[in-house]
Amino acid sequence: MLENIQVTGNKDTRSGFGDGILEAARKNDQIVALTADLAGSLKLNGFMKEFPERFIQCGIAEANMMGIAAGLTIGGKIPYTTTFANFSTGRVYDQIRQSIAYSDKNVKICASHAGLTLGEDGATHQILEDIGLMKMLPGMTVIVPADYNQTKAATKAIAEYEGPVYLRFGRPVWPIFTKEEDFVIGKAQTICNGTDVSIFACGHMVWIAIEAGKILQEKGISVEIVNIHTIKPIDQDAILQSIKKTKCAVTAEEHNIIGGLGDSIAQVASKNFPIPIEYIGTNDTFGESGKPSELLVKYGLDAAHIVAAAEKAISRKN
Repeated sequence: MLENIQVTGNKDTRSGFGDGILEAARKNDQIVALTADLAGSLKLNGFMKEFPERFIQCGIAEANMMGIAAGLTIGGKIPYTTTFANFSTGRVYDQIRQSIAYSDKNVKICASHAGLTLGEDGATHQILEDIGLMKMLPGMTVIVPADYNQTKAATKAIAEYEGPVYLRFGRPVWPIFTKEEDFVIGKAQTICNGTDVSIFACGHMVWIAIEAGKILQEKGISVEIVNIHTIKPIDQDAILQSIKKTKCAVTAEEHNIIGGLGDSIAQVASKNFPIPIEYIGTNDTFGESGKPSELLVKYGLDAAHIVAAAEKAISRKN
């Protein structure tokens, strides 16, 4: 039940990355961190202090950083590239496609400040298309963890995972409600079981889905919430197990509904078990400057909109 979920603190997911890469580097001396002039924003200060010889400052030259990272893998290194999600994908898509994905290089593309919750930096920095861009690349694994603990766990897990990875996380302080040991690449995490509607969420939206789930429960609606932290490869078994029980779904993502988590869920459902699905996400639009909490409300990514979407999905089913 949702009332049993324990919040153990509040911390930004980018700090989970910073702490995770430091722990991973202590265990694996092949890990190298690269940044494009954003070491502080990506919480790399601990890594830089402990492993200065394994840190590469590339400057504001993201395309060059991706090329360097691809080259480092040839010598057996495990490079983690770090910058904002916008500069990790949109600015360097050609380099990722040609030098990393096409060549199946073992590069870990670690992208912070994703989505609307970047806030006041505005639309030019709030990329809402990156999940779609990255999941379409053959062989690319795409991970969007929900909180500090899960980001830390994912950062450590990808060191042992062979192949290119896109790891997406954020800037704001967020509730911590998962356990590190519960994270497994490619395996969805069921937050609570229910029978009336499935809510599939990723990233910051998992917590907002939990808030919405509590409201739905008060209305007598039995909700199942599933954290799809790995967008690709997606956990088809978990999705089908859930929707065969509830027979309707809502997807929630801090991303454009075109090309993101919702499309991935719909593809699984349409091929195997068609159901009514409602989508929570930005709708073919860029963001704008503003406070993160206010932007989430304006663009329909809050608990109230998830509740309404769940009720609509249930009515379509009935």
